[in-house]
Amino acid sequence: MPSLRKLRPETVPLRTAPRGPRLVRLAMWGALGAGPLALAATLCAPPTAVVQAAPAPHPAEARTPADPRGAAELFVDLWLRSDGTNADSSIATAVRGLAPGVDLPKRPRSTDIPAAAAGRVVAVRTVVGPGAWTVVVAAIRDQTEPAPTGSPNTVPLVRYYAVSGTGGTEDVPVTIGGAPAEVAAPDVAAVPAAQFTHRVPAGGALETSLGEFVRAYLGGGQSGGLERYLSPGLRLSAPKTAPYVRIGVTDVLADAESATAASVPADGTKARVRIRVSGEDKQGVRWPLAYRAEVTARTGRWEVSALESGIADLPSGASSSSPAAVSGGGR
Repeated sequence: MPSLRKLRPETVPLRTAPRGPRLVRLAMWGALGAGPLALAATLCAPPTAVVQAAPAPHPAEARTPADPRGAAELFVDLWLRSDGTNADSSIATAVRGLAPGVDLPKRPRSTDIPAAAAGRVVAVRTVVGPGAWTVVVAAIRDQTEPAPTGSPNTVPLVRYYAVSGTGGTEDVPVTIGGAPAEVAAPDVAAVPAAQFTHRVPAGGALETSLGEFVRAYLGGGQSGGLERYLSPGLRLSAPKTAPYVRIGVTDVLADAESATAASVPADGTKARVRIRVSGEDKQGVRWPLAYRAEVTARTGRWEVSALESGIADLPSGASSSSPAAVSGGGR
């Protein structure tokens, strides 16, 4: 009979339960228990005012003021054509629609005096202050309109009127204060010192090139294409309706002494010039014209690299959107 061995209890390793599920269960029971406690604390707590933070103030958006010039021009035009003796006319009604209660000019009924209507009214000066404005309007008399009977021969072609009012913003409309005031012509601004002080000699290289250029520009292509007179990359469209049959350069001034030399200077030399041109049309009328341009020396000749009195097309890939500016008159 086999011997019986002393039986020992077999040791079985214990497995530790993962803590994750137990922590989740504890968190769930804690949340459930905290609910009633939080509700009870809220009911027992004294009422308190909830203060909401005020939004940060934003700077007021810049409001673009309305331009009073149009209202002033319309008002002067209607006012000049109105007649206070016919207060029910459509013109008088329109004037009072712009300025209620305004006084109107009165014309005697015994004479046939036409209304002093202007052929055109143009705002020439505007002064805007805090909540108020004044516009000076030029009333240009139609030259075909006969002068009133008995008037002197020196009837002014242009008369100036000042119109004042208030408002002119998006919230406050333009309001005209009353009848216009006839004023003197606005002072002419002082002419700045001329920048073209060097006279280009007639028959020289620059004067000859510019003469060929303006004849091609104003001659409708009769003297050849413009490309031969332009710097590389500059494209210029000539006016298609130029009525001139004879074109000539009468005077050329430059801002640099290098432009006055008989020969063409080194490549890359630049100068700004003012060109006076005389164009004669088919009726024999001579028109004085003035152009400002930039010229550049290249390969033994002068080329136009910018024309400030025309509209130049940009070369492909150029970044500027306005290559040419409008030129003023001559000096």
